[in-house]
Amino acid sequence: MKIISYNVNGIRAAINKGFIDWLKAANPDVVCLQEIKALEEQLDLDLFNEAGYNYNYWFSAQKKGYSGVAILSKKEPDHVEFGTGIESMDFEGRNLRADFGDVSVMSMYLPSGTNDARLQHKFDYMDMIHDYLHNLRAETPNLIVCGDYNICHEEIDIHNPKMKGVSGFLPEERAWLGKFIDSGFIDSFRHLNPEKQEYSWWSYRANARANNKGWRLDYAMVSQSLQENIKRAVILTEAVHSDHCPILLEIEH
Repeated sequence: MKIISYNVNGIRAAINKGFIDWLKAANPDVVCLQEIKALEEQLDLDLFNEAGYNYNYWFSAQKKGYSGVAILSKKEPDHVEFGTGIESMDFEGRNLRADFGDVSVMSMYLPSGTNDARLQHKFDYMDMIHDYLHNLRAETPNLIVCGDYNICHEEIDIHNPKMKGVSGFLPEERAWLGKFIDSGFIDSFRHLNPEKQEYSWWSYRANARANNKGWRLDYAMVSQSLQENIKRAVILTEAVHSDHCPILLEIEH
């Protein structure tokens, strides 16, 4: 099973930048999208169907043009779960999950902490999603949580490790991500690439991408029960439809 996760920073904008042709060439089985910034009725779904993704599921934010996640699949999932049932998380469209046999794939978009109010919202979300996933794995042990976590875990994951006072690299955020992994997840990219310094997001400012001044914010977290199934985990830095780039995970399934 080949899974791609991609914060597209607006699916309509990404489509205008060649996303569909890129998707056909990349040819994953499942695609987890974040920050779609669109309602399903605002999209031409034929584009996805013609690319081979006849099963596409959209979980948008209540606020138009904001947040939202999606899952595209070639094969019909056994079950699709929209949201978490927790209102403060679901109104921004941040979690969508599809079950394929004994493996469950979630597209998750963790909030960013752009100001004090949003940072508190981010911390609240982090606490709730940790508990939610802990409970979910009791019934769905083979879980893959893909998406934009809006956190760099270690110094190797950020171009400037001195930025300790900035949301995305705060000590509390990094500690939470460490706790998340310790609860039974594997950071698939770091598992297979312990020394590789690659990023998945660059600011649009100051020519950051050209100078590779980036952050690794996007992860495919895999339940420890699937450790032996992880075959490949890479960051697809050549894709340029967004300020993020996609990440790819291949598991034996």
